[in-house]
Amino acid sequence: MIRVAVVISGCGHLDGAEIFETVFTLLELDRNNVETKIFAPNQKQHYVINHLTKKAVVEERNVLVESARIARGKIQSLNELQVKDFDALILPGGFGVATNLSDLAFKNENSTIIEDLQKVIIEFHKLSKPIGGICISPAVLVLALKDFAQVKITLGDKNKLVAKLGALEEICAADDIIIDWENKLVTTPAFMLDTSLTQIYTGISKLVNKIIKMHNHIKSPGGINEH
Repeated sequence: MIRVAVVISGCGHLDGAEIFETVFTLLELDRNNVETKIFAPNQKQHYVINHLTKKAVVEERNVLVESARIARGKIQSLNELQVKDFDALILPGGFGVATNLSDLAFKNENSTIIEDLQKVIIEFHKLSKPIGGICISPAVLVLALKDFAQVKITLGDKNKLVAKLGALEEICAADDIIIDWENKLVTTPAFMLDTSLTQIYTGISKLVNKIIKMHNHIKSPGGINEH
């Protein structure tokens, strides 16, 4: 059975993990009988947003504790993730990716990502284990791998930041995926685009299934352009 690690960044799209994207990912993994474990960094959340008013509130929260809400408590600290125990990695999106897993929201092309996640992404890449990035997460994959490879991703529409980071980028609809066979990356825009839940679920479903096929070394004739 394929084993997949899912890394999330809190609970709530404005200051943590995007809940729909995370649940769709977990659902599709379960539908494919994939052994899944969820991880999040055990650290202070950068800030807390009231999702009703969309304004910041003076409050402290922990990323791992908040992530446990989505995981129903079945979650581990990111520093416990052993790459040797997994066949693939998937990162759902949400603004927590840009504030808790990295400082992408504040430093743009000068951004860095947290050390524990950087190590994990690099090790998965070095071992040619597939990695999936959803929504804003592909930008974090670019950050982690910029010194090792020029990767191809999508954030949906063209994004100047991606070019500044030195990555290749393709426009992609929410119900589709972009595949980088050479670097074993699969990305989908999800809520980077204003669209329906059905389209977002379809894109995430394709991503999960392509990750599984990559692991099984099934490469169809269309190569990296085959969706």
